[in-house]
Amino acid sequence: MRRRLLLVLLLFSAAAVTAFAVPLLSATATERTQRFAISRTADLDRFAALAQQAETSGDSAALVDEVTAYVALYGEPVVVVDARRRPVAQAGLTADDPALADVLDAALRNQPAPAVPTIKPWSTGTVVFARPVGTGTRVAGAVVLRASLDRAAGDVMSRWLMVAAGALAAAGGSLLLVLALARWLLKPLADLAVGVRAVAAGERRAHVPERFGPPEVRELSESFNRMSDAVTEAADQQRRLIADASHQLRNPMAALRLRMDTLSAQVKPEGRRVYQAGVAEFERLESLLDGLLALASAESTATEVAAGGQEPELADLGVVVADRADFWQVPVPAAPRVPVLVRCPESDLAQVLDVLLDNAIKYGGGVRVTLGADRAAGVGWVEVADDGPGLTDEELSLATSRFWRGRTDQPGTGLGLAIADRLAQAHGGTLELSTVDGLVARVVLPLEPTL
Repeated sequence: MRRRLLLVLLLFSAAAVTAFAVPLLSATATERTQRFAISRTADLDRFAALAQQAETSGDSAALVDEVTAYVALYGEPVVVVDARRRPVAQAGLTADDPALADVLDAALRNQPAPAVPTIKPWSTGTVVFARPVGTGTRVAGAVVLRASLDRAAGDVMSRWLMVAAGALAAAGGSLLLVLALARWLLKPLADLAVGVRAVAAGERRAHVPERFGPPEVRELSESFNRMSDAVTEAADQQRRLIADASHQLRNPMAALRLRMDTLSAQVKPEGRRVYQAGVAEFERLESLLDGLLALASAESTATEVAAGGQEPELADLGVVVADRADFWQVPVPAAPRVPVLVRCPESDLAQVLDVLLDNAIKYGGGVRVTLGADRAAGVGWVEVADDGPGLTDEELSLATSRFWRGRTDQPGTGLGLAIADRLAQAHGGTLELSTVDGLVARVVLPLEPTL
């Protein structure tokens, strides 16, 4: 967006500067051309007047002196002829010059001289001016002057350079104004984009500056900050509710467990089945509370990591996998030759593996565990596969949802995979589920930072 806005504003500024500079350049050249033509025409008029006096008095000395002085002063040759083309006064030009034949003919016929072409900085050479001597239909001679364009072209060049400097200064000012305007408009929007990404990443109370940009954008920034605070507060309240409820229920649950254990010896045989069902329900409720606490802890960890807290702890993937596989009595995979250090605490990694191995044993039977690392991608992975029925595509999309349970009569709370998924995400990883001859659960975690 910034690039497009700058392009539009810069094109507009360039068009405005060009629309100002080009007519000014043309007007400057035209004005200098007019002054050049007027000054030479005035000189011709003076020579014509002196030639008229010389014809009347028969004395051309004053005309000759004037022509000679003019040529010596300005370096522009002049020739004055009578009606029969005989030179009356000349300096630097001759009446029999073939290049002047047409000009002299036109002047002696009292024809108007052609307009002088507009002088440009690159104009060179000379321009021939001619004027008849006499008035009306009686032409007594002609005056011809050859004027150089060099000085006029130099003046036009100087003025054009001044105009160009002014245009460049205006363009520079426009550029600075455009950059300042673009920053004033887009900087708060960029801050908002950063804030939105921070909220999406789980950062707590992500705020953006409110004292920059147009009033409408400042109001939007204020609304965003209030929204960020509200989202953070809502998430905190949700986590506190789950944690408080779970903690507050532990005391009555412990007391109930003690009473049920005490009651076990006093239950008559005919009430044993109902008593066992009550114990099973109690154990399920206890497991549910533990799961809720674990889930609340996983979500809290995700928020803290996203907010940019302490440096992540490292765990040796091979060591943790071997330990948990041995605990669950499944085949232990071969350890990698190079330790695979992932950015995840050992306790969280062990909890994820416990969930996956428990599910694989409970629902699948045979369990296969593999691990490895993709150094180029900067990730380590561990895969737990079983030979169970697996899950359908629809079930795979729901498997990490809270309290979801598949087609099974096995006891459980439906929180295990949700906890594993939140823990993996909390440390920048993913939990990927697929069905290939059974359920395959793959945990991918980032490797330790490279120096």
